[in-house]
Amino acid sequence: MDNSNSTKIKLGSLVLMIFSAIFGFSNSISAFYQMGYASIIWYVVTAILFFLPSALIFAEYGASFKGIKGGIYSWLEGSTNEKVAFVGTFIWLAAWVIWLVSSTQFFLVSVSTAVWGHDTTQSWNFLNLNSTQLLGILEVVFLVIVTFCAAKGIDKIKVVSNIGGFFTLAIAIGFTVVSLLVFLLNKGHLAQPITAQNLVHSPNSAFQSPIAVVSFIVYALFAYGGLETTSGVIDSVDKPEKTYPKGLIIAMVIMTFLYVFNILMCGVAVNWKAQLGGKEVDLANVEYILINNLGIVLGHSLGLSNSVSATIGSVFSHCAGWADVLSGISAAFLMVYSPIKSFIEGCDNRLLPRKLVKLNKHNMPERSMWLQAVIVSVIILFISFGGNAAGKFYTILMDMMNVSSSAPYLFLIAAYPFFKEKKNLDRPFVFIEGKKKVWATTLVVWLVVAIGIIFTCIEPLFRGDYQTSFWTAIGPVAFGVIAYLYYTIREHKENQL
Repeated sequence: MDNSNSTKIKLGSLVLMIFSAIFGFSNSISAFYQMGYASIIWYVVTAILFFLPSALIFAEYGASFKGIKGGIYSWLEGSTNEKVAFVGTFIWLAAWVIWLVSSTQFFLVSVSTAVWGHDTTQSWNFLNLNSTQLLGILEVVFLVIVTFCAAKGIDKIKVVSNIGGFFTLAIAIGFTVVSLLVFLLNKGHLAQPITAQNLVHSPNSAFQSPIAVVSFIVYALFAYGGLETTSGVIDSVDKPEKTYPKGLIIAMVIMTFLYVFNILMCGVAVNWKAQLGGKEVDLANVEYILINNLGIVLGHSLGLSNSVSATIGSVFSHCAGWADVLSGISAAFLMVYSPIKSFIEGCDNRLLPRKLVKLNKHNMPERSMWLQAVIVSVIILFISFGGNAAGKFYTILMDMMNVSSSAPYLFLIAAYPFFKEKKNLDRPFVFIEGKKKVWATTLVVWLVVAIGIIFTCIEPLFRGDYQTSFWTAIGPVAFGVIAYLYYTIREHKENQL
């Protein structure tokens, strides 16, 4: 019996799902931590040259292929051929595998802050396990629980995504409101002054060279990345040819505004060198350090004592931690399911083992999801028991995740002109017309992604950091080679039959 009508996703739910999968309030804070106010120009440039056109391109893909399951696999295959679709989607799937590896680490930092008001994970230990090893084991436990629950059906994912999307938006709005209040109470005084130099020059010593600055494009791309993941649920969207493009555009406009505005708001209560320049600050805990400081400054601005101000800062950290816990659970639920679903439903069954493509009674690819959980768990445990220092560990994971998640866009964007050449498609939503305009738009968006990836991979080489450069580049390259070889072998076997 078909129960699809009971799980149709409306526009509001779709926007919240997009928010929970893509928008990260911490992205604004991470941008401020890495580039200060100078990150704004890169977020705006990336929004105009990548986010806006790619969102509309993906909306056109989604609307035209609305009746075909498989998400971006179907987009690529319908636009180019099966081999390109297999390799491109495999790299895309691998990127989200890496995302699961790193996001589970950040999730536990959120849990720690929600419970204790600050990041205590670096001091966690149990029996003979150090903090990194214990965190690895806890990450595996979290992943197993999420996979078990998500395998129960899209209706469970929908409920969790709505909750996560709400709290993701709530923490961003709350931060903005409190920052504006502090701004007014301090009569327009900023802890980090806005100057011409600050708008183009990063206070972070790691982002001083031109190559390092340009490599920040990938961080901005990652902040906007993930639009294509929602293609995995497009067959569950109510009136997808209209709702899907509309949901993408609404979410895009709101996210761009919030990112830029929240970067500005970071400087209301925080001076970069005073609060963020220390060695104890890293990409995983900078959000909570900044929000805690915002609460302290609010208390001082209201004329309250140091102890009361410190309490306000602690409460703010707790709230931010709980919001990130809920949004993190929401994103994890969607990501353990949507990329896998897009890949196996898009692939011809002959390319994958039968057991992996089989759906359970909830119409979920449960066996593939558990295989993914095993692979992610092995990677997590390998990294956790490898002994990397916390700061180095977070940086390598973030660079690997950013590049791996950006690389598949090279395939999706490059396929667009070929998609436009197809004559037998119903196009209820059209982004752009005209061969020259299509190719010009494609070239600009593709170059933005390619330049960001190349500069991110080579930038550590100029600092003599060969390890980071290797791990940053190896992800998409290795998975692309594996996918190409796997497809070629299967193709060769078929030709021999």
